[in-house]
Amino acid sequence: MSKRIALLFAGQGAQQVGMGKDLAEKYPAAREVFTKADTVLGRPISALCFDGPEEDLTQTKNCQPALFVHGLACLAALRAELGDFPVHAAAGLSLGEFTAHAAAGTFDFETGLRLVAQRGHYMQDACEASSGAMAAMIGGDESAVRALAAECDVDVANLNSPGQIVISGESSKVSAAVGSAKEHGVRMAKTLNVAGAYHSRLMNSAFEKLGEALTRVHFAKPKFPVICNVDACRVSEPDEIRQSLQDQVTCTVCWTETQELLVDEERCDLFIEIGPGGVLAGLLNRTRKGTVCVSIDDCASLEAALPTIREALS
Repeated sequence: MSKRIALLFAGQGAQQVGMGKDLAEKYPAAREVFTKADTVLGRPISALCFDGPEEDLTQTKNCQPALFVHGLACLAALRAELGDFPVHAAAGLSLGEFTAHAAAGTFDFETGLRLVAQRGHYMQDACEASSGAMAAMIGGDESAVRALAAECDVDVANLNSPGQIVISGESSKVSAAVGSAKEHGVRMAKTLNVAGAYHSRLMNSAFEKLGEALTRVHFAKPKFPVICNVDACRVSEPDEIRQSLQDQVTCTVCWTETQELLVDEERCDLFIEIGPGGVLAGLLNRTRKGTVCVSIDDCASLEAALPTIREALS
């Protein structure tokens, strides 16, 4: 009996110089994705992915469209090997939610890429207009971390997996929360190397601008369920998709619940992580230990994943 496949798409922070280069060299379908992206954006995003420099690729305005393009190029290469295999559901971490919708046909590649490029610019502008930071709280109870966040006047940005929560807000307030973390039962608190306070109230200007941009986008019904970050539920109607994509700029990413829903309610039993780094596979293992997840970001990882996926489809 074939397995129920879920696609997981990486978010900002996963980017790596060199991503997609060997896939574009080997697979014409992947190369076409990068070539089309360069044309749509009017700049060589492919060269930035393939050759960097890292400091440019890491900028929010660049890494968001770069990861979107890389994710869809990986999927194109995978489909070149396996054909149009059935997908039961998809989700993406923050930026990856847009890639998931593109994979599901909610909007076409060009529309999605332009939207993601705008999102990246809006969020970078919001970062530059504020002094924000983020910190990971490891080994703490969710209620305790929420209490700490409220006490220090910061926001809960990501519920990534049991025992891994990220807070976000003004730099001084995040530092205060890191300093008080152990008093709240958090085993380890670590400030993250990010450009600003994503998924917090400091992104409100990006929230407003993206909301306006989303009103101009036509949304189709996804070909398979896409689970949204904010409410960890299926979204299929245009208005709810539009709202969920806007809300996640300032709201909490409920990734733990998203993973639990995919396993427990959607009954997905093979996950394919698409994007660099293998972070999502690690979070899934911590959330639902033993769940099968293969990660694909280059030719070697694609080749390694094919036997598992072929067996799942048989």
